[in-house]
Amino acid sequence: MIELRGKQKRYLRASAHDMRPLFSIGKQGMTENWLDQLGDAIDKRELFKVNILPNSDVTVAELKEFIEANSDIQVVQSIGHTLVLFGESNDKDRRHYSAGVRHI
Repeated sequence: MIELRGKQKRYLRASAHDMRPLFSIGKQGMTENWLDQLGDAIDKRELFKVNILPNSDVTVAELKEFIEANSDIQVVQSIGHTLVLFGESNDKDRRHYSAGVRHI
């Protein structure tokens, strides 16, 4: 797991700016199955957004704590009901963002 510094987070936030949320969390809330899906997506993309739907009982702070406590995924930014998530891929060929982060 890469410990992110300020400039690295800024790079990731800028990279995620134009992205649309890949996952949403609603009434079903936070489950281990949902977290496993996030882990699979991190292995493929390394950086993506998660949206909290208005009908969800989960707050942004609860979701951030759940993700960071139960996985190696880091929350780079939270704006409103959207979180930007980053994690290093296990596949070396897909480490586009993590390679950029290491050079900063």
